[in-house]
Amino acid sequence: MNEQEPTIEILAETDRFNLIRTEEPDGETTYHLEMGNVTVHFFREEWNELVKAIKELGDYATTG
Repeated sequence: MNEQEPTIEILAETDRFNLIRTEEPDGETTYHLEMGNVTVHFFREEWNELVKAIKELGDYATTG
């Protein structure tokens, strides 16, 4: 059996956070947000929704 490994790309790293994207052999993209000993996994649709919410939050923070 010849299983392919996912393609892993580190998108961002800080002292406290890592953001990783994986492309699975079946074509599914997942995002992994590592925060200390907690990892949150997102499918592409969930990730896009989170990014949109963070952008909205950023807009709110600058307008007060």
